Amino acid sequence: MENNGFKSGFVALAGKPNVGKSTLINALMGQKVVIVSDKPQTTRNRVNCILTEDHYQIVFVDTPGIHKPIRKIGEYMVNIAINALKGVDLILFIIDAKDGLRNSDLRVAEIVDKSKIPTILLVNKVDLVKDKEKINLMTEKIKSLCSNIVTTIEISALTGKNLSELKQSIIDLLPEGPQYYPEDMITDKPSRFIISELIREKIFHLTKEEIPHSSGVVIEELKERENGVLYVRAEIYVEKKSQKPIIIGKNGSMIKKIGQLARQDIEELFERKVYLDLYVKVRDKWRDDKNILNNIMEYKVEEIKD
Repeated sequence: MENNGFKSGFVALAGKPNVGKSTLINALMGQKVVIVSDKPQTTRNRVNCILTEDHYQIVFVDTPGIHKPIRKIGEYMVNIAINALKGVDLILFIIDAKDGLRNSDLRVAEIVDKSKIPTILLVNKVDLVKDKEKINLMTEKIKSLCSNIVTTIEISALTGKNLSELKQSIIDLLPEGPQYYPEDMITDKPSRFIISELIREKIFHLTKEEIPHSSGVVIEELKERENGVLYVRAEIYVEKKSQKPIIIGKNGSMIKKIGQLARQDIEELFERKVYLDLYVKVRDKWRDDKNILNNIMEYKVEEIKD
């Protein structure tokens, strides 16, 4: 079958936690596909997001930030991030202009260099930095550590600065190839995974301190009722009894707010009415429980039929 100049490929995003990877993917996709929060380590899984146009298909691989693991869930996240760089066509290595270079950036640079995969260095959040010399020093340092950087672009994922230039650079560097996914498909993750991520995002936005990282979401039931309403029963795991009333809130106010905001996003994504049933359960040290982690990290379930 002729490609007729059609370009396609897999593009991995690499960077320390909270550098703006998920915000960038959502901006390039033109819609929210992956979880976004101002708290680090919100992306726990490798997520393929698919952008298809007439002449190209870009498969963005959103990965957890490469960081020093503290517990089993941390080690799991780092392994996913490193493995995600294997076999891709292009890497977008993102650094944070406002935060400056840290040891975690240098660790990512080492991993990216070892991959030998063509890499675009992205300096994100440049709208927040007036000191151009600081940005120049950052890019020169990273380029001295990574021999495979082909170009550098200063961007702002939040304001959209230079994102058109970035998209064109990606297309230019991709090889001609097949359309890997149907044109109406925006992610390769099952519906349960996407829904659990949307709920988890609201927990991150609305709660504080240790609650976000101590919580996990499992979709226990997902079915379409006869009236066309999508019924979702989700369990929110926390590690301590003291955390449960925080998630529930006074007179159920917090869990109600989490449910309302998550339901709105789920309805928008699936284009149907949703009944969202949320429960909070205490699971001591769930982040060190391999069985629970496997359940949360990878759903192997059937998709909702359109």
